[in-house]
Amino acid sequence: MSRSPRRAFTEEFKLQMVELHKNGKRRSDIIREYKLTPSSLNNWIKQYAETKSFKAADNRSEIENQLRIAEKELKQLRMENDILKQATLIMGRREK
Repeated sequence: MSRSPRRAFTEEFKLQMVELHKNGKRRSDIIREYKLTPSSLNNWIKQYAETKSFKAADNRSEIENQLRIAEKELKQLRMENDILKQATLIMGRREK
């Protein structure tokens, strides 16, 4: 069974789907008519209700934001550590 290519939806389209639902159109009808996945529509409805935004950054919890910052810092520190290891190896070769 082959999968369909991943579709990208504009903010305007997502808002239209949320508005259809808010105006009384059933989820199942929207999903069938626009060939959406139930999880996509449910996420859009939830995101819009909570933050009025569909952007991932606007819908992250404080803990998720802190985790992303910590992951970036960890990546930077690992890179710096690798550079220092390489410098130590180079300096060690020069002293011989």
